[in-house]
Amino acid sequence: MPSKKETTRKRRHNKIRKKIASSKRPRLVVTRSLTHTYAQIIDDEKNITLASSSDMKMKKGTKTEKALELGKEIGKLAKEKKIETVSFDRNGYKYHGRVKAVADGAREAGLKF
Repeated sequence: MPSKKETTRKRRHNKIRKKIASSKRPRLVVTRSLTHTYAQIIDDEKNITLASSSDMKMKKGTKTEKALELGKEIGKLAKEKKIETVSFDRNGYKYHGRVKAVADGAREAGLKF
């Protein structure tokens, strides 16, 4: 049985996905676990992952600092694939802490959303 916190996050995630699904842009999805943060750029029309990265290979720093670097890295990968604009999918998480750091890093790298 999922916890109330997880149920609430999934409900928020479904609400966000309904709004994002109507846009024709790729989706930048941020997922976080207790120890790591992951980011993927997904094309929903073709159902493929265009780029992905995680903070597992980053050695030093706090989780938030690693998330900022992750955002810069995913932004760089997107630029290499000629992706300029994306829809930001925070996956039901609050726009705070690591999720915000990934978004800030991606914006620094030149992604628009």
